[in-house]
Amino acid sequence: MRLTDLGTNQRERTFGLPISSFSCVLGLLGGKAGTTMLQVDEKPHQMLHLPSDVLPHDISKCLDDDGRPKRTGTVWTASAHIITSIIGSGVLSLAWAVAQLGWIGGPTVILMFAVVICYTSSLLADCYRSGDPISGKRNYTYMEVVQSNLGGAKVKICGLIQYCNLFGITVGYTIATSVSMMAVMRSNCFHRSGNKNPCHESSNPYMIMFGIIEIVLSQIPDFDQIWWLSILASIMSFTYSSIGLGLGVSTVAANGIFKGTLTGISIGTITRTQKLWKCFQALANIAFSYCYSFVLVEIQDTIKSPPSEATTMKKANLISVAITTSFYMLCGCMGYAALGDQAPGNLLTEFGFRDPFWLIDIANIAIVIHLVGAYQVFSQPLFAFIEKWLSKKCPSSTFITKEIKVPIPCWGVYNLNLFRLVWRSAFVMVTTLVSMLLPFFNDVLGIIGAFAFWPLAVYFPVEMYIAQRRIPKWGVKWTCFQMLSLACLMISIVAGIGSIAGVVTDLRAYQPFKTRY
Repeated sequence: MRLTDLGTNQRERTFGLPISSFSCVLGLLGGKAGTTMLQVDEKPHQMLHLPSDVLPHDISKCLDDDGRPKRTGTVWTASAHIITSIIGSGVLSLAWAVAQLGWIGGPTVILMFAVVICYTSSLLADCYRSGDPISGKRNYTYMEVVQSNLGGAKVKICGLIQYCNLFGITVGYTIATSVSMMAVMRSNCFHRSGNKNPCHESSNPYMIMFGIIEIVLSQIPDFDQIWWLSILASIMSFTYSSIGLGLGVSTVAANGIFKGTLTGISIGTITRTQKLWKCFQALANIAFSYCYSFVLVEIQDTIKSPPSEATTMKKANLISVAITTSFYMLCGCMGYAALGDQAPGNLLTEFGFRDPFWLIDIANIAIVIHLVGAYQVFSQPLFAFIEKWLSKKCPSSTFITKEIKVPIPCWGVYNLNLFRLVWRSAFVMVTTLVSMLLPFFNDVLGIIGAFAFWPLAVYFPVEMYIAQRRIPKWGVKWTCFQMLSLACLMISIVAGIGSIAGVVTDLRAYQPFKTRY
């Protein structure tokens, strides 16, 4: 056990334990320590100070090897977090992506990304602990893993890419949620008017509504306290994916044929240049659909041991990627088979399917609930990073460190931190404002996917694994790793070019804050 030694200023040496372990420790003490022997810090990460002679021998029942409260995550909770991270709004663009690449290219690219992300995520899982995989030092964030294995300027580069990407994803999810909210209203409008009314809607009120919900949820203090939200979000993701799949199967059955071609949308329907850009953008959309490496370390930090966290995380990776890839193949391919070259950028909100309207409403409501949870999964690591950094910079600031106990009926006591309230609320407001400025669903997803895929999902995991295992330079294994990294870099570059070209095209007919669907 490693506990914080607080020195010998008093006659007896004391040890600092997280205040969240207070009840557990008192239970083990069995009344051995009187209340006069306890000291509690008034700090953001409060500590319980115990004299060393009353420290229970079986304190490992309360704390992990780093002195933090016992972790309780399992392969199933980790899988739920990963599935919540992976199966998001990106699944709805897969039919469009397959339509650009065709029956040969579409499924091949989906499988390729699945294999790469599963493999590199396993490499990253091995880097959670430095040194010994069982008892080595824990790294709590992606940046800490990079610091321990690579160090130098790469840490700052990693942090910039990671947190910019997390910000971008929250913007993408805000856009996607507003589009699904509007789809419910428009679907009901179409039904009432017999499809005669175009039922145009502005996305701004729905983005503001989503922002208000996220301001409330963002006050949940820690990542490990949103496990229930991840499980609910995972259920919702399967709900709308299954509905999309079912609608595709029923449409194919009604048509009696599989639509589409081996090479996708043919030149002539669009120009050769447009075909090239759209293929590149399709790569970016598929890459976005597999983005979760930048929250993998935070997810792994919730897992209990034994077995080792890396062992459990690798199983969770395999289970999650296998499940999501099966869904991606079915949803993307059946959507393309049902709608052919006319497959829209968002399968359920751009009305590739219109009937039964009530079922499409259920699917879009499920999307909204899922993205409410997914927003928190991606924003919590960013919240934690800023708050930890400022608490170290300004430890004496009561605005940053002081917590106010607020009793909540039927809930208990909530520790209100004024800085957390202001900073997290401001973050949600900014993401909402940016979403209202750039409401381009497919293009935003593509840019995020292209920007994050190579550095966070491939380059850093590969380089850290090489450094940790001391793989000799220019050896066979090192050369294979570099070839994998280079190939993924080229894919990211062309995918980014295609998505930026899409944004440029959209901006030609764009008016700020006046986008209507």
